[in-house]
Amino acid sequence: MNKTILVATAGQGILRSSDNGKSWKRLDLDQDIEFDGVVRSLAVHPKDPFLVFAGADVGLCKSTDGGVNWKRIDSILNGQTVWSICFDPNNPNHMLCGTGAPSRAGFFRSTDGGERWAKLPPEIPERCAGVSRPRVLTCAIDPSNSNHLWFGIEEGGLFRSRDAGETWARLDGERGGVANSDIHCITFIPGPPQTLLVVVVNAIYVSTDDGRTWKGLNAKQEWTLRYARTVRVRPGTNEAFLVIGDSTPGHTSKVLKSTDLGASWVEVPLTQTPNSAFWAVGVNDADPLLMFAGSKYGHLFRTEDGGQTWFKEWREFSEITDVTWTPALTVDNPPQHH
Repeated sequence: MNKTILVATAGQGILRSSDNGKSWKRLDLDQDIEFDGVVRSLAVHPKDPFLVFAGADVGLCKSTDGGVNWKRIDSILNGQTVWSICFDPNNPNHMLCGTGAPSRAGFFRSTDGGERWAKLPPEIPERCAGVSRPRVLTCAIDPSNSNHLWFGIEEGGLFRSRDAGETWARLDGERGGVANSDIHCITFIPGPPQTLLVVVVNAIYVSTDDGRTWKGLNAKQEWTLRYARTVRVRPGTNEAFLVIGDSTPGHTSKVLKSTDLGASWVEVPLTQTPNSAFWAVGVNDADPLLMFAGSKYGHLFRTEDGGQTWFKEWREFSEITDVTWTPALTVDNPPQHH
């Protein structure tokens, strides 16, 4: 299968491989994303493999050629750092994104495929306890109801709207069953029953009743490493993969797998020890067996057997912030003669 692997970094923009990881290319000059820019998030359009969105330090950018060329979408996100992007599983024109440090944290929604954006309530405080300026690390739209929106803030809480973003409830701390307000990731396992997973800094919470009740698993007690980062569901399955590290950025990390809707997790083997905490996991519906995981200090791991075994790529990167892949074969820009 044709594919392009995309790695977002803090300091080298986006790196791209169109030959299955044998070689890598940085962004060309004269792009709206600088070749040494900070990119915090990547999202491949579910229906168009050549359409990719990137949350960068200049705002929200998109590529229509699989990640070769990038243009900033002119919107209220200009000049803000976009930390998270997601699509409605039932309508890819319906999108969410979240902003944060060094810009002000906020929730945003688009109904036209990312061209125009509206800011959603609530106003998020400019400062927070743990990371100075909060950042919206995660967003999700309920696959069973497109009016149910979720956002999670590092550090600042777990938010849910049942009316497409008009009003919001906070479900962390004393307000609900998620004890920690430092939210790293929100995702859904299809089920049945449909299951909601929320990763906080030191635990993962599981709900099978739309957030009314939660079961919490403490990372240090369960798996000896205390820093929980992100979780991804293998496309087309109920298998979930959770990455945890010893701290941030840390010295090591583990990949854990659940086949019982998040109730229990087992460690899966890695060919070598990562040099820091895993920060991102990339999946694509086009091949549920192929997934990538990137560590904070630039190790990139791959699995080609649905997460049973993971091996490290030869190439190492600067700080990895996100990783994805798309079933589109990209073609390099011809050299420019000035």
